[in-house]
Amino acid sequence: MNKLVLGFAALATITLSSCSSDDDTSVIIETNNVSAPDTYVFERDGNTTVSFSGQTTRIQMAQEIVSGLLDTANTETILDNMFAHQEGANDFSDAALNASNKSVRSKTAASTDYYAANTTDAATIKATFDFFIEEQVNTVFPNWDTDASAGVAGSIQEAGGGSTRYVSEKGLEYNQAFAKGLIGALMVDQIVNNYLSPAVLDAGDNRTNNDADVLDGDSNYTTMEHKWDEAYGYLYGNEANPAVPVLGADNFLNKYLSRVEGDEDFAGIAMEIYNAFKLGRAAIVAKNYELRDAQANIIKEKISEIIAIRAVYYLQQGKADLGSDWASAFHSLSEGYGFVYSLQFTRKPGTNAPYLSKDEVLFYTDSLMEGNGFWDITQETLDTISNEISAEFSFTTEQAGS
Repeated sequence: MNKLVLGFAALATITLSSCSSDDDTSVIIETNNVSAPDTYVFERDGNTTVSFSGQTTRIQMAQEIVSGLLDTANTETILDNMFAHQEGANDFSDAALNASNKSVRSKTAASTDYYAANTTDAATIKATFDFFIEEQVNTVFPNWDTDASAGVAGSIQEAGGGSTRYVSEKGLEYNQAFAKGLIGALMVDQIVNNYLSPAVLDAGDNRTNNDADVLDGDSNYTTMEHKWDEAYGYLYGNEANPAVPVLGADNFLNKYLSRVEGDEDFAGIAMEIYNAFKLGRAAIVAKNYELRDAQANIIKEKISEIIAIRAVYYLQQGKADLGSDWASAFHSLSEGYGFVYSLQFTRKPGTNAPYLSKDEVLFYTDSLMEGNGFWDITQETLDTISNEISAEFSFTTEQAGS
């Protein structure tokens, strides 16, 4: 992606009307007299106004938690404490993370738009991640050296001496369900349903203060600028140089944007999202809130597409391996399970709803786990779920599944 960004650094202006989502060389630089920088660099009096350290911290915490789910030395208490970290607790290998007052659990299913007034669903979703931890420790860990079979948790090796996967009695890798589900419940939910929401961007006196360049305490940014940057941080916060993202910088949303970008059917999506973040931030500086919200809608749509594309991709990859390479099939289907679960956190632009509702998503995840789960799953069921997901978006199962 850095090559794309730097390759356009010499361009001065391209209007919004000239940008096509089918053209991976199109760049939004100026719209309605608002100019976006070549890279995500914004300054006031020569000093940066961009800050998202909390997002970087949570991404790094999440990485350690997911790794910890494959360490049989970890107890349920250790993993629970990592997930719900308390400031100063020695939960992580990085002293800076231990010193932080941030936690992953506190921001899981915690967006203003979806969960501020829906604490019941928020608590249920948090409990689902607690359950993944509990079952990994109490069901999978004790059977680490047991050969997995229908109804029996344990290990199963991919064909040809490939990777060994550790699965539940239904063939589900809880670590993958946790990791891919967290992409939706944390990264996507916080970006599209929280920080890019007008309810957050315009909360209190944010718009008045942004109009008057009133800064947030001793910081060099307005509150509105900071909220937009925090959304940016959940996607690019672990990059070596977040202003010029190269992707693949973490194992969450950043990684899977890279994977979708690498599919020729969806090439250009990475630049669309990056350009919308830049132009939306520039619109905040210019006090053009209509343009800001238009860019937020682009981001919401495209990030939601990432989740749906990868859900269908993994369901289809798993289908292809059923009956021939059970371990590979289970691995793909476990990732697919997590991405399907994440669909409830997507956001259809112009609405206050996801592309697929909580009930629809839970129907799909329950269907995947019916009976002996992946041991019993049929190609027909995987095609039905894939096709129903694809129908809610602007791509086909064939495009996403290959």
